[in-house]
Amino acid sequence: MDELQDQQALLDLVKDLVHRLNPNTTTTQFAQSLKYATRILTSRMTPSIATDEAAMAESIKRSLVNEGNSSDALAFADLYTKFTSKSGFGSIKNKWAVLYLLKVVAEDRRAANKSDSRASSGLFASTVCGGLPVVFDEKSSGAKKTLDRSRSGSNGVLLVSKDSENLWEIAAREYVDLVREESEVSEGVLVRDVLYACQGIDGKYVKFDKNYDGYVLLDSVKVPRATRVMVRKVCELGWLFRKVRGHVSESMDRFPAEDVGTIGQAFCAALQDELSEYYKLLAVLEAQANNPIPMVSEAGNSGNYLSLRRLAVWFAEPVVKMRLMAVLVDSCKVLRGGAMAGAIHMHAQHGDPLVQEFMRCLLRRVCSPLFEVVRSWVLEGELDDIFGEFFILGQPVKAESLWREGYRLHDGMLPSFISQSLAQRILRTGKSINFLRVCCEDQGWAVAAEEAAAAVGTTTKRYGLGYGETDALEALIAEAAKRIDKHLMDVMYKQYKFKDHCLAIKRYLLLGQGDFVQYLMDIVGPELSEPANTISSFKLAGLLESAIRSSNAQYDDADILDRLKVKMMPHGTGDRGWDVFSLEYDARVPLNTVFTESVMGRYLRIFNFLWKFRRVEHSLIGAWKTMKPNRITSNFLTKQEGSIKFQFVSTLRRCQVLWVEMNHFVTNLQYYIMFEVLEVSWANFVDEMDSARDLDDLLAAHEKYLQSIVEKSLLGERSQTLCKTLFLLFDLILQFRSHADRLYEGVHELQARTAVSALSSRGRTKTRQKQNDDTSWGGGGRKALTKLAGEFLQTIGQDLENISKEYSSTLEGFIGQLPMQQHVDLKFLVFRLDFTEFYSRLRLGK
Repeated sequence: MDELQDQQALLDLVKDLVHRLNPNTTTTQFAQSLKYATRILTSRMTPSIATDEAAMAESIKRSLVNEGNSSDALAFADLYTKFTSKSGFGSIKNKWAVLYLLKVVAEDRRAANKSDSRASSGLFASTVCGGLPVVFDEKSSGAKKTLDRSRSGSNGVLLVSKDSENLWEIAAREYVDLVREESEVSEGVLVRDVLYACQGIDGKYVKFDKNYDGYVLLDSVKVPRATRVMVRKVCELGWLFRKVRGHVSESMDRFPAEDVGTIGQAFCAALQDELSEYYKLLAVLEAQANNPIPMVSEAGNSGNYLSLRRLAVWFAEPVVKMRLMAVLVDSCKVLRGGAMAGAIHMHAQHGDPLVQEFMRCLLRRVCSPLFEVVRSWVLEGELDDIFGEFFILGQPVKAESLWREGYRLHDGMLPSFISQSLAQRILRTGKSINFLRVCCEDQGWAVAAEEAAAAVGTTTKRYGLGYGETDALEALIAEAAKRIDKHLMDVMYKQYKFKDHCLAIKRYLLLGQGDFVQYLMDIVGPELSEPANTISSFKLAGLLESAIRSSNAQYDDADILDRLKVKMMPHGTGDRGWDVFSLEYDARVPLNTVFTESVMGRYLRIFNFLWKFRRVEHSLIGAWKTMKPNRITSNFLTKQEGSIKFQFVSTLRRCQVLWVEMNHFVTNLQYYIMFEVLEVSWANFVDEMDSARDLDDLLAAHEKYLQSIVEKSLLGERSQTLCKTLFLLFDLILQFRSHADRLYEGVHELQARTAVSALSSRGRTKTRQKQNDDTSWGGGGRKALTKLAGEFLQTIGQDLENISKEYSSTLEGFIGQLPMQQHVDLKFLVFRLDFTEFYSRLRLGK
């Protein structure tokens, strides 16, 4: 009751105000003015411009001037001055609002006078001119009423007024009629078809066009061009969905028959999960699509309806994800394993946070099998890779080849987020575990692996590592590699005594045990002088055992001595035992990882060289024992005639001088080989063994040690010519030994023949005479013996002269080739062989 009284009082106040403003009006005009005033008071005038009183006054004055009412502008300026000067009780505080109201009313009245009937009743007429409704007279309102409108002034403000006569509904109905005239299909039907297309299903009006390679609205359907473009744009999501779903279906269909791989399966599973989320979104949108799209007149209704524009907004984020998945599908179509993970990782380098987060989650799913294989490999040594997706390949090999050939990197499967150095550490760590388990039969690596995981705070459980945890992965691998490699080196050095075996090979195969080598040559020399096909290897094995028991070698470890055996190399016709005899060392698992067949073959080559060199040295020592002055040669010289005596002394001197030259060469070469080559290389090898951190370092150190011996001993590929010259010198020295033996054998025989001849002249028996006649010197008395002695010494002297000339020329060539060798240590050999520059001056004299 009170509310009705207040409304009536307010209406009476408005009537009184209108009457005061328009005292001389008719009843009709008063009714119109009252209605207009009521509309002003009930309208929602919310200007968006700043409340600047002075600016509003200037705007009104400019409007009056522009209309040619300069006098009105001056009058307004005078009234505005008085209006603003009033202050205190009874003054208006919000002067800007009063000015704005007057300005809008004036503009609305002018707009009403200038508008025609079509403009006033057209679509959105009220939004063209401004905010307040127009005051219509009887003539203009008649049977047809128009929408209220006002025109935006110079300040560019759009005003919205209350439509009490439902003029907005009239305009909305007109708009709907216009849209229906241009469209045969309602927007709701198109939304439904678009949702079908986004699921890969053809709708009634939106179908997949193979020529266009996408979903399009049928050309026969009449719709506005903007609607057709909107449908094509939104249906891009359907084309992307079709590509992604097709890849997932194709991969799963061929999984049993073909090797899709665990990473490929993880990729498809991650895509399927994203598609599941996409299906949930489509389910929500389909529920909203069932709600009718409101008319334009119902625009204030914000219900859960779905239009094409709203659908485009809903699809903004799914399109980005689906587009990215489609790109990944194209990139990974022919890839698998680590290569697929690397290709996906390349697309994660993006600046969009949405894409980064999406790719991070996707890669964590995709790389989960890869990181699980890495964890299993570095902590357990297990390579569970039945599809060949891992960047480490394993192949069945013998135990001695496990480290070198059992595992290798597959660069094609190495993802880009794992560096080459990290991959090498991963490879070596797993190899170390397998080497300990298979070759060393050791289980201590498990404790080392657990300690490594505990040290870096990483779990040893399955799927404990994932994408994005590269720092944790590197820390785990570094710690595991350090601990497991240290355990491996301890096992090799302590349990399998690797250093002791290396020293044994140096002492026996490289002939570093002097007393053993000397005694062995003494006892096997006569046997090795026989033809190779007549020598028994069992007899040589017995002689080897005798040499061991007769030297300091007997105090070595029994396990080491049991590994030392005699080996007879393949031989041909005419070969002697010296040519085929060798020693071998039985390096069993795990030592044969270092001492492989090829390595032992190189040791055999070095042994053959050193054995022949020791044979040459032994031959020179034997020649000296034969050549040293003794009673037999002295007696022979005192009893010979002058010519024979001179010839014998000359031959003997030539033999001794040549022996000195050869001994000088052999002695200095022996010093170089034993000290500059073997001992220096061994010292360096021991230092590198002590600093080796893993088995690869140990293998590299041993390879360097062996290669150093081969190169410095003139057995390398670059020293083949020099090596042939050296072996030719060895052969000449052995020939010299045979000639020296012939010389002294002949002297002894001549001495014996002379004694027999003296007995024969005193009447010895015929039997003894016949035996003397059958000797190599023959019979004939003293003159015949003297003649034969002269011929023999002449022949021996000529042979020695030939050997001397060939030896000198060969030695000069050998010394001349040494400076041209690339190895620095060979300069020490040149210096020792020609320290007096004798051979240098000899070459210059020629």
